[in-house]
Amino acid sequence: MVGSNLTSRKNPMTTPIDGIAPHGGQLINRIATTAEKEEFLQQADRLPRVQLDERATSDLVMIAIGGFSPLKGFMEQSDYEKVVEDMRLSNGLPWSIPITLSVSEEVAEPLKEGSWIRLDDENGRFIGVLELTQKYRYNKAHEAINVYKTDDLKHPGVKVLYEGGAINLAGPVWLLERESHPYFPDYQIDPIKSRQLFKEKNWATIVGFQTRNPIHRAHEYIQKCALEIVDGLFLHPLVGVTKSDDVPADVRMRCYEIMLDKYFPHDRVILAINPSAMRYAGPREAIFHALIRKNYGCTHFIVGRDHAGVGDYYGTYDAQYIFDEFSPAELGITPMKFEHAFYCKRSQQMATTKTSPSLPEERIHLSGTKVREMLRRGELPPPEFSRPEVAAELIRAMLGQAD
Repeated sequence: MVGSNLTSRKNPMTTPIDGIAPHGGQLINRIATTAEKEEFLQQADRLPRVQLDERATSDLVMIAIGGFSPLKGFMEQSDYEKVVEDMRLSNGLPWSIPITLSVSEEVAEPLKEGSWIRLDDENGRFIGVLELTQKYRYNKAHEAINVYKTDDLKHPGVKVLYEGGAINLAGPVWLLERESHPYFPDYQIDPIKSRQLFKEKNWATIVGFQTRNPIHRAHEYIQKCALEIVDGLFLHPLVGVTKSDDVPADVRMRCYEIMLDKYFPHDRVILAINPSAMRYAGPREAIFHALIRKNYGCTHFIVGRDHAGVGDYYGTYDAQYIFDEFSPAELGITPMKFEHAFYCKRSQQMATTKTSPSLPEERIHLSGTKVREMLRRGELPPPEFSRPEVAAELIRAMLGQAD
């Protein structure tokens, strides 16, 4: 131990709740107070260090701001194993994705359980503290098959898993300071703030929308269908780590700004960034994304075609079926399940197979791959697929990347 004063911080800080209860009942706050930060800084040079990668850094932030409530830190073995096996924490609460800090055996060996660990970001900057309560080995193959449904190294989530260290470090964490986002400070709305905004707008029902892709007409259609039912839309694009070939976050954010300015009611939508990292875990990540939005104060969550999927690893609607494995009461957020939307030539509007009588040849749907090829050639996709202003922004970005 590094000091008796530090050991007094074992009780988690929590935040008063407005609206829907966070997962587990309390909105966790693991951001150090001014006095705590000063004490941590005084101890900094005497603490053993662990350097986090970009994903672990975003996990630390999400834990600290309450986005991963009820987690107070990186998972101990009992929670980790229960999540991998049963999609539940050891207390039975639903949770579908392991939140762990993996390090090499060389890094883990000198670290002592019961000690305090300095956490540095990928640039070597001191950003947090871990109270190391446990270090344990884990089975990567078992986690891959259970969480990602594959052990194929071509899967981006599996690749990250296998590249990680052999030992998990566990215990409560503290973030030294909640800093403004370097690129999107105006859209940094943490759970405590989003809940306040919903209350100020008198929104009793709020639907969250997760995306790592630029918004297109099918997204717009299902978002507006949802807005017919609830009071407000929380448009929450993920800006944490994604695949290298995904559209960059700054480009996606400009597309969302264009859409909100021209095509959505300004008083019924809030755009905010989701700082967490993508796992590409398909069905399990759909549950994970829903619980995150519950912590932000959403009452509903949109689940569309192949949510959080990649390649052909998951069935088209597996991410919807998985919600049937939990009772509505224990999840505490209502999924809004949408089929694949397309432009129907016969009815001349966006539709799904639930609402359109059209034949397949009367439907306009372009794959993401085909659209990217068109954009790289400087060609606008048809307006039935993408709003022209959004397509123009994507063309500028893609041509700029090619230069």
